[in-house]
Amino acid sequence: MKQDMTKEELGFVFIHGAGLNGGVWDCVVEGLGHPYLKVEYPLRDRNVVSGHHLGLAEYVDHMAEQVRTWGTNKFVIVAHSLGGVLAMELASRFTGRVAGFVAIGAAIPKRGGSFVSVLPFPLRAIMPIILKTAGTKPPESAIRNGLCSDLPEEQASRIAAEFVPESRRVYTDRVQASVPDVPKLYVKLTQDKEFGLSTQESMIANLSADGVESLSTGHLPMLSDPRGVQRILDGFANQVNEGRHPVISS
Repeated sequence: MKQDMTKEELGFVFIHGAGLNGGVWDCVVEGLGHPYLKVEYPLRDRNVVSGHHLGLAEYVDHMAEQVRTWGTNKFVIVAHSLGGVLAMELASRFTGRVAGFVAIGAAIPKRGGSFVSVLPFPLRAIMPIILKTAGTKPPESAIRNGLCSDLPEEQASRIAAEFVPESRRVYTDRVQASVPDVPKLYVKLTQDKEFGLSTQESMIANLSADGVESLSTGHLPMLSDPRGVQRILDGFANQVNEGRHPVISS
């Protein structure tokens, strides 16, 4: 499909999850047929633990600057995992330009909540202690068994080796933005070992999602089922362009 990079065409802004980088979306955007921007978190140019002073606002500042210098006026935000927290704040900075919101296995706290607040008890209670004592990079075994549960060995090894620790504050700082008043879709991951189905159901409610789609994948569907993600995004873009809201899908 021809990609016409005009300001009038609907684009996609992709926000990855913790420890990752924009490259995880490569197989999704290939042939997507829409302008796209894969935003990066701060300090991705060096794999060092030097960003622990950064808060949620600094992360969003860094991402917002990338959006401001991008040429597409109207766009859908696509957020994964921790990226859901950042996406809520980012959307609030581009009111009038955000045309839709897609959360893929994403953390969506209530206003005034944080990433930690969406976790089930007792993990919600002990996570701040874990972050303070053990840091924000899980053990390799946890990355392989949780984040990469349905990925081939080679891919899982690369994710584990390249995982970048985030600032502790990005997990604990409170979101001040409300969910955007645009069409909203939640993509539920039915084999996800990071966010269980009950947790995802809570986040669907927090998002006030207009529609729900399901993928039978683990936590990284952009790697395990990129065509499935692309199909959902193409369908959502068509609905937004036609002024229709997404519908609940089994």
